[in-house]
Amino acid sequence: MRWNSMAHFPESDGRAPWRLTALTLFPDMFPGPLGVSLTGQALTAGLWSMDAIQIRDFGLGKHRAVDDSPAGGGAGMVLRADVVAAAVDAARAQECPLIYMSPRGEPFTQKLAREFAAGPGLTVLCGRFEGVDERVIVSRGMREISIGDYVLSGGELAAMVMADACLRLIPGVLGAQGSLSEESFEGGLLEYPQYTKPREFEGIMIPDVLLNGDHKKIAAWRRAEAERITAERRPDLFASRAMALRRGGA
Repeated sequence: MRWNSMAHFPESDGRAPWRLTALTLFPDMFPGPLGVSLTGQALTAGLWSMDAIQIRDFGLGKHRAVDDSPAGGGAGMVLRADVVAAAVDAARAQECPLIYMSPRGEPFTQKLAREFAAGPGLTVLCGRFEGVDERVIVSRGMREISIGDYVLSGGELAAMVMADACLRLIPGVLGAQGSLSEESFEGGLLEYPQYTKPREFEGIMIPDVLLNGDHKKIAAWRRAEAERITAERRPDLFASRAMALRRGGA
């Protein structure tokens, strides 16, 4: 079965819509959360598009088999190289990076999100069972990406997390692009605390510095808070930023 939400939208701002192609055994999971809120509105407006391709359409035999037992023994099943290759070859947009969501992949970061968002889109293989035959990963030049040090039941949720991080960087999806520069991980720091009305909540006041209208002091306070929080919660990130500063990289 092939599920396809991609309408033939006109180009936006001189560029074709950013395209997500997901190869999956469960196409009904898409677009999922990507189809609601601002990303859903952007999908309807034609700022991005997607295809969810059913891997089983390329399965073998009467029952459309897509997997087999691991070579060398062991628990579970492995997606076959020939089946996955046929699905990839039929669905892949050549200009889009080919990604395999995998716990052993390189960590997905905000830097990668910016890199992917700046391109034409992504073709993403969502694994299941014990994974995918290594030979198709190598032969098709897949880039393995992980969203964290844990294991999910399949790659679909991971693909949606990655896609969401990319989609919100595409001009017009969020509307207020200026706010993106002050989010966590921009500039190597976690984001500073945010406040809004009421001025007092359960005895806790909004810091006075945010209410005095002095934008230089507000900026300095936010910077100091971002550094404090990063040092406390992500010392690895703080250390990497400090090293980059010493080398003149930030």
